[in-house]
Amino acid sequence: MEEVEVVVAHNERATLRVGDVFLKIDADQGRTDVEVEAMALAPIPTPEVLWREPPVLALAAVDGTALGRLGEPSLASSAAWAAAGAAARTLHDAPLPPWPGRSPDEIASQLDDECEWLAANGVLPTDVITRNRHVAEAALRPWTPVFIHGDLQITHVFVDGDEITGVIDWSEAARGDALFDLAILTLGHEERLGDVVTGYGSDVDIDVIRAWWSLRSLLAARWLIEHGFDPSSPGCEFDVLRSRM
Repeated sequence: MEEVEVVVAHNERATLRVGDVFLKIDADQGRTDVEVEAMALAPIPTPEVLWREPPVLALAAVDGTALGRLGEPSLASSAAWAAAGAAARTLHDAPLPPWPGRSPDEIASQLDDECEWLAANGVLPTDVITRNRHVAEAALRPWTPVFIHGDLQITHVFVDGDEITGVIDWSEAARGDALFDLAILTLGHEERLGDVVTGYGSDVDIDVIRAWWSLRSLLAARWLIEHGFDPSSPGCEFDVLRSRM
């Protein structure tokens, strides 16, 4: 009998693995709608949808292993990281999805709220928050929207050798800034940015990617803490923020 593995679970959603099948349970069917449609539209490898019975979505496991994990050295080759950059470029060159994403003004408003919460609760030193808030401003400029994954962290990109075998977890897909995807992909792995840019090609502003590292880490901190994750773990979000000092 195959065991049930809890991949991730919190009060918004849970993902279970049973053999070669992933069961995603999400009370917000809007997120699942986006995930299913985004996978159908994306021109890069995605999991096969086996069936859907709300609130459960069943997906086939993709081959290969994750590109890496935040806070741990990645054992993937430079060519695999470049392939991830190339896959991101293919996605960004695809037609836009029919639903919108967040605007710079919306993100700036959320950033103000999150920085205020971090300071009021003493989660991080004030100088770390202030410095990263300043760095983050470079990301909040007008951009030409592209089809973004929206949560392109390395645990969502699977490789076999130097080849991309699948990209998972598309519930945040939308129209957005291409450099946001590249920043999430390389968050905590700055040493791999050159490989990703090599695969991606032109039109990459490194300062904006660094700004997105700060912005994303500031925005994510409260959610991570409230859902049982630890952004202060070595190599994770708080280390990213401190490195900007």
